[in-house]
Amino acid sequence: MAVNELSPIRTGLKHQTGVMSGSRRTGRWSLGHVALLAGALFVSALILLIPLYLAIRAGSAWPEVAQTLRQPGTLQVLGNTIVLAVSVVLASTVMAVSLAWLVSCTDLPAKKMWTVLAALPLVIPSYVAAFLYVSVLSPKGLLQQALYPWFGLERLPSFYGFPGAFLVLTCVSYPFTFMTVRAALQRMDPALIEAARSLGLSPWRAFWRVTLPYLRPAIVAGGLLVLLYCLRDFGAVTMLQYSTFTRVIFNRYLAYKLDAATALALVLVALTAVILLLEQRTQGRARYERLGVGAARAARLTPLGRWKWPALLLMGGIVFWSLLLPAAGLLYWLGRGLFQDWLVAGSGGAPRNIVSLAALVDPAWNSFAASLLGAALTMLLALPIAVLVVRHASRLTRLFERLTYASSALPGIVVALAYVFWSTNYALPLYQKMPVLLLAYVILFIPQAVGTQRASLLQMPASLEEAGRSLGKRPWAVFRQITWPLIRPGMLAGGALVFLTCMKELPATLILSPLGFNTLAVQVWTNVEEAFFARAAAAALLLLLLSSVPLAWLTMREKSA
Repeated sequence: MAVNELSPIRTGLKHQTGVMSGSRRTGRWSLGHVALLAGALFVSALILLIPLYLAIRAGSAWPEVAQTLRQPGTLQVLGNTIVLAVSVVLASTVMAVSLAWLVSCTDLPAKKMWTVLAALPLVIPSYVAAFLYVSVLSPKGLLQQALYPWFGLERLPSFYGFPGAFLVLTCVSYPFTFMTVRAALQRMDPALIEAARSLGLSPWRAFWRVTLPYLRPAIVAGGLLVLLYCLRDFGAVTMLQYSTFTRVIFNRYLAYKLDAATALALVLVALTAVILLLEQRTQGRARYERLGVGAARAARLTPLGRWKWPALLLMGGIVFWSLLLPAAGLLYWLGRGLFQDWLVAGSGGAPRNIVSLAALVDPAWNSFAASLLGAALTMLLALPIAVLVVRHASRLTRLFERLTYASSALPGIVVALAYVFWSTNYALPLYQKMPVLLLAYVILFIPQAVGTQRASLLQMPASLEEAGRSLGKRPWAVFRQITWPLIRPGMLAGGALVFLTCMKELPATLILSPLGFNTLAVQVWTNVEEAFFARAAAAALLLLLLSSVPLAWLTMREKSA
């Protein structure tokens, strides 16, 4: 899945000239072509509203914005954000490369099981992981309570601040790099390693001299995803009280200090844009494709020998901290809430409603409905851009494509603040209504949709559509009878990916949700803020189950492909 999420970002940064030679380009502007351009212009306008909002707010209150930018606290927040993001990227890269190499290139026992377990933290939202880690590892948490009778330990070291944010974000984000590096290792030509070994290099030196340089694009790609994830994260840093841009912007918004929030949002967007630009310019010119002819063959596995048990210990340790520990905390709080409900009811007392499963029906339905509508709308609005890029390639269509990919640099909280501004000033009837929330989902997740649709269209020869038109079929009939059946699997996969990310989105949902519209993400957040961990655990478990459905479908689809 991480590879699918990655392709929109990277293809948007570096123009790929591999548009099929059969792409249909005409000088005539048909009605269908005009409709596609109108759809692309509409999406582009939605995206450009965010930087326009920042420019208007900054221009109308420049003295206040400039004062905020000059404050020492802003520089400190910038330093906190960069230090956290870089630290998480480095740690997650070391973890991911180690795990990917063990499950792909060695004789590690139970490799399929370890591969699945190492990728599962991808479905855990950062705010869910944060509250579970806090409940277990805080100074008076579950771990301290378990150790006290045995060791008399009265207090654990503080988990809040940088240590907690670093641990949580590393554990939930390393699967991005793990998936991309593992995919690269599976595509690697084994002749490269064999040639290095024939020249007298040991397995360890062959890894450093051959394998690691070959993995550079995958490592950079995964690291970029982790970096963007850290810059956009809101839940973990807020819950763990570590002041990064997203946390401070949200606090300024709650305090109605919108000028200060705008100034910090400008810095955050500029920082993300600089990172994306540097990633584009630092791409090397080395070649990484397989140059040999003939069918690819499986690589010879490296025997671990005496290192088998340390490798198993490493795998088990990472899986324990990233998956089993939060899962144990989740089950503990869920069981505690259900047990207290049963205990009170069994003693004839009044129900305490510690965990009310019936109360989760509406939030679960709201999450499902909003995510489904958001995914459908995102895929629909992404289709004109994908069709224009593949079938009518030009500078204008490539501009549309890059603009949609650039929206990956927009944190959810900045998008939410922009749409609050536009709806309250120019579309008041839409303020805190479902359409605004759905449009925010479109802006945040359209890179995923455009990437999957573009890949599907590139795999379908344009000659099939031209044959349909030569038989007198109208463009809509050609799309419905020829194009759609062929691109439907890719469309469904992209929709499932967007649905998964909509389910987990927190800051945009918190700010833009209609009044009284409670989702599972909001339910988890509000219960954690009030220290109702048992109620939060029930909502979090249901959120994870619903989010796992599209991930399981994508995994089964990959195996059957």
